[in-house]
Amino acid sequence: MAQKRTGEKAAIKTWARACQIPPEFVGHTFSVHNGKNFINVFIVEAMVGHRLGEFAPTRTFRSHGRVVAREISKT
Repeated sequence: MAQKRTGEKAAIKTWARACQIPPEFVGHTFSVHNGKNFINVFIVEAMVGHRLGEFAPTRTFRSHGRVVAREISKT
């Protein structure tokens, strides 16, 4: 693992979203690919046993349909 001179660890780039997080990963940062770009994920103890892909969502929620003013005036 490459370390910078300041002592902080560089993020590990991965495409393996199905990889299960073992206890040895705690304290490391992974860049998990979400299909378009990489999402930085810092591993904490509560994440052990989960998959890396759970913490890098592949879809962005924009919003539900907007309420149009004419629909409001009908009621």
